[in-house]
Amino acid sequence: MKRVFDIVLSFFGLCIFSPLLCWVVWLIKCGDGGPVFYRGPRVGRYGRTFSIFKFRTMVVNAEKLGGSSTSDDDPRITRVGKFLRKYKLDELPQLINVLKGEMSFVGPRPEVQHYIDMLGPQERKDILSVRPGITDWASIWNSDEGSILAGSSDPEKTYMERIRPEKIKLQLKYVRERRFLTDLKIVFQTLYTIIR
Repeated sequence: MKRVFDIVLSFFGLCIFSPLLCWVVWLIKCGDGGPVFYRGPRVGRYGRTFSIFKFRTMVVNAEKLGGSSTSDDDPRITRVGKFLRKYKLDELPQLINVLKGEMSFVGPRPEVQHYIDMLGPQERKDILSVRPGITDWASIWNSDEGSILAGSSDPEKTYMERIRPEKIKLQLKYVRERRFLTDLKIVFQTLYTIIR
């Protein structure tokens, strides 16, 4: 049921949002002429690595200029990128990952290997037992991570101390209590949060 839901919704989502996706592609290309997509490696279900699709919101080679935690005032974010991040438009290409079966609409947000390696054995087993998602309880709780990290002299340390512990708790809560009706509830709450 969940996989059928993911396939149908991601397919129609890509069709419905195609004009918006084309407009964003044009914005990025006009902005600095660099690549449209950011395709960073993420750890998926059962520990398999995949490339996540996101619209590029930072300067080219940003990963070589700083850490993986990004605050709203990070100088690596482009002018167009700030707009895309504000309205979560940079996340739309992940519909491709959902359609391919690498991600789901609802599930723990996919992490880089560095953060997965920090998990305890049981945490790792539980979180990686499901497909990572575009949204989950942690995404709703922390819908504007960049603003929390803004102004921090060490965004990575702030993330590890203030965000990551609660994020893991909420990811485990989802995995252990997941049901299709819960997924629907999370999707609607996410949409409400974005619109609000």
